[in-house]
Amino acid sequence: MKNLITIASFVLCAVAASAQTENTAIRKGNQLYKKGKISEAAGEYSKAVQQNPNNPVAQFNLGNAQFRKNEFADAEKDFEASAASNPSDTRLQQKALYNKGVSLSKQKKLVESIDAYKKALRIDPADEDTRVNLQKALEELRKQTQKQPQDQPQQQQKDNKQKPEPKTNKKRLEQQLKSLQQKEQEIQEKMQKNRGKAGSQPEKDW
Repeated sequence: MKNLITIASFVLCAVAASAQTENTAIRKGNQLYKKGKISEAAGEYSKAVQQNPNNPVAQFNLGNAQFRKNEFADAEKDFEASAASNPSDTRLQQKALYNKGVSLSKQKKLVESIDAYKKALRIDPADEDTRVNLQKALEELRKQTQKQPQDQPQQQQKDNKQKPEPKTNKKRLEQQLKSLQQKEQEIQEKMQKNRGKAGSQPEKDW
């Protein structure tokens, strides 16, 4: 899959000039990101998002930082927010949807990743990386779909072995009930014998 750093560099360079007047947190985050200080960069991007929740660049860069930290679920949300914040910037939107697809693939969410890749391709049908990743996700999903019917009978067999048949359960319950009744009867007979013995013995004469 395409290296996310390559995608990120496009956004980092694109916002370098405008960030000076728009948001110093983005500029500082970009500098930290380039130095490999990903956690610190993510903190600066988070500040920028807090200042302007609809800033697609801040959201996109935060998503890249989260991805680099292997926090794929958070990255997915950031890329989704970036794509939704500025539909007019189709280039950034396409990159955000692509990155969202990669984040979903990392989480093994193949159906969702396929949907993200398709949306990215609608914006830029010529993007080869998106097309390749879409094919990989579709192939992986096909393999999983073919594998499931084979695994299911084996699982059912295991479940059937673990679960006793209803008739067997009924027989066991009847046997346990009979055993309890016999024990109860034996106890009652012993108690009656003991009472009989106690009644025939003379009281002690002190």
